[in-house]
Amino acid sequence: MYFPIADIHANPLIVFFTAFIVSFFTSMGGISGAFLLLPFQMSILGYTSPSVSATNHVFNIIAIPSGVYRYIKEKRMLWPLAKTITFGTLPGVFIGAWIRIEFLPDPKNFKVFAGGVLLYIGLKLLKDILSKNTGKDTRQAITGTGFHSLTVTDTSFKKVRFTFGGKLYAYAPLTIYVLCFFVGIIGGIYGIGGGSIIAPVLVTLIGLPVYVIAGAALLGTFVTSVSGVIFYNFLAYAYPHITIAPDWMLGTLFGSGGFLGMYFGARSQKHVKEIYIKSILAGCILFVAIKYIVGFLI
Repeated sequence: MYFPIADIHANPLIVFFTAFIVSFFTSMGGISGAFLLLPFQMSILGYTSPSVSATNHVFNIIAIPSGVYRYIKEKRMLWPLAKTITFGTLPGVFIGAWIRIEFLPDPKNFKVFAGGVLLYIGLKLLKDILSKNTGKDTRQAITGTGFHSLTVTDTSFKKVRFTFGGKLYAYAPLTIYVLCFFVGIIGGIYGIGGGSIIAPVLVTLIGLPVYVIAGAALLGTFVTSVSGVIFYNFLAYAYPHITIAPDWMLGTLFGSGGFLGMYFGARSQKHVKEIYIKSILAGCILFVAIKYIVGFLI
């Protein structure tokens, strides 16, 4: 099947099921899977123009709602966190999209940038997996009473507190907002909305449970991806000599597979130990990161 904007030929079944499998596992950690579909498009399908980032945003728009729906239905959507992620990453996405077009049009430079971002995420996850508290936290979250009981006890500009699985958690919204702003810039360049980066940060640096942040991270990624697609289409008029607008046909096909994958991934998440979720993500991320960085150096 030929995709005219991407200017590639691809088997639609391979595209669909690749998105399904990737999204099934990554959605458990609050990540859409776009960060892995990008190297698949660039290295396997040969889709290397700047519009690949915009196409990734299209995938997010179509795929994410099913996962968000499951987390809301299971009452594991932390709404204050979702709002902070959304408003924090949104302006950064616009800045990142402009940087992607203006300074990173060369696929080789873009790959090493993507590799550096993924390496950072992967090492953070690996550190968390190897920490002494991982096993303890996982067992408590899985076997503790009230797995579904997410209750926000305090919401203010300085502090948000909530209970989950019988344990009290707290975070500073302003800190997360600032983090999300810079993450949004990176996500805008990479075409992943920022959620794929902020989710591991929330788990490793802020210390929030993956079972709670997953839905909020996905929702934030969805909102910023909608804005990202709009902005990329706007940039397409400002830079007519560069292919910037998304390939809607390819993005929709990826998104359809991701829609099913995220639904079943979000539904299965509560049955999977946290350490397994992090291990899957860390392995995938580090593999792609090393591949990109080594490819740039050789």
